[in-house]
Amino acid sequence: MAWFIVILAGLLETGWALGLKSSQGFTRPVITTVTLIAMIASVWLLARAMQSLPVGTAYAVWTGIGTTGTVIAGMLWFGDALSPGRLLCVGLIIAGIVGLKILT
Repeated sequence: MAWFIVILAGLLETGWALGLKSSQGFTRPVITTVTLIAMIASVWLLARAMQSLPVGTAYAVWTGIGTTGTVIAGMLWFGDALSPGRLLCVGLIIAGIVGLKILT
């Protein structure tokens, strides 16, 4: 269950990172509110997952999921650069996440 929680927390991290961009500097009240709720929920879920997972592993997986999701979403929705090098780096992050899960 802790792994499901940390994955959900990581997905919420992606959501709030995208919300930061979409809120246009916190000038859009609805998006800002949703972003703040996602931030709080993401950190709360991470803290719950850390009750049974090693702190370093849980944090690394959380940030890895958030980073990977944000980079991919940025490429798809915000026109961020898409290049083989960037995709390779995302692949390395995913490999690290999988490695930490397997070795924990």
